[in-house]
Amino acid sequence: MKLHPIWKAYPQIAAELEQVGLLIDRSIRLRNKEIEAVLKDMLHSGGKMVRPAYTLLFSTFGPDHEPERAQALAASVELLHTATLIHDDIIDDSPQRRGKTTVQARYGKDAAVYAGDYLFTVSFRLVARYARSTDQFEINTRGMERILMGELDQMNLRYKQDMTIRQYLTQISGKTAQLFALACYAGMLEGGSPEKKARNAYYIGSHIGMAFQILDDILDYTQTADGLGKPVLEDVKQGVYTAPLLFAMQKDADSFITLLSKREQMTDEDTRKVQQLVVALGGVEKAQHLAEKYTEKAMRRINRLPDKSEKETLRKLTLQLLNRNL
Repeated sequence: MKLHPIWKAYPQIAAELEQVGLLIDRSIRLRNKEIEAVLKDMLHSGGKMVRPAYTLLFSTFGPDHEPERAQALAASVELLHTATLIHDDIIDDSPQRRGKTTVQARYGKDAAVYAGDYLFTVSFRLVARYARSTDQFEINTRGMERILMGELDQMNLRYKQDMTIRQYLTQISGKTAQLFALACYAGMLEGGSPEKKARNAYYIGSHIGMAFQILDDILDYTQTADGLGKPVLEDVKQGVYTAPLLFAMQKDADSFITLLSKREQMTDEDTRKVQQLVVALGGVEKAQHLAEKYTEKAMRRINRLPDKSEKETLRKLTLQLLNRNL
């Protein structure tokens, strides 16, 4: 398994993530070997595997840390994440993910739906086999419910030009932040930590996830398609309005009315105009400030963790992750 270069600075985590990747490979078995190969390729195609890394790190804070169990839970988290990406690509009709053709673009939406659903089942199978107790099922089920609610909120808010920042934050708290929160919370519990400490881990993950998604949305307005590994400004065409645009519209909504009213008929020139307006009206800058606030919240809670080497690793990794090139 080829790990992202970010893990060169963290050899211990890299070694465990290698084991997580091997477990995922062993767990995916389909009669359709072509789809099986595509799923494995997607899982190993350059994703950072950040969420499973957080699961592994938080599991070490408990008195009952077992590497094999933690790795299985980390694999489950990564499978959940990949399943949601496949379904996202179906909804967005996205042709590429991390520079490669998406499952839905290559095999059609029907095959992609079943492929994503299959990864959900593999994820829960791992939980059933390795979890400390059946409580882990409830944790994962609640987490999935919140993730799906976030996705449904996004669909409900499509093309809503009077969408508020509060609605956006509620949406991404389910769509993205919940999986980070689940990764940290479940890892802490699997290590045998008490609920109070696990709850702190949950909020750490939630704050990290909020900052991560806001930064991702900023990159849509500041990076090229080659840099992101996926088409830029597709969200705008799909009616998904994110923090940079919403902040810019707070300042001058009238400038966007004609452009956004075109919906799916927006041209590349239209999206460039939206991008230029968002930057000129300070939307990117305000979104950056918002991401910084969530980063600071996460760091304050990380500082409350017991002093051990993994705490410093969490601090370093989180700051590295949330200070990406904008």
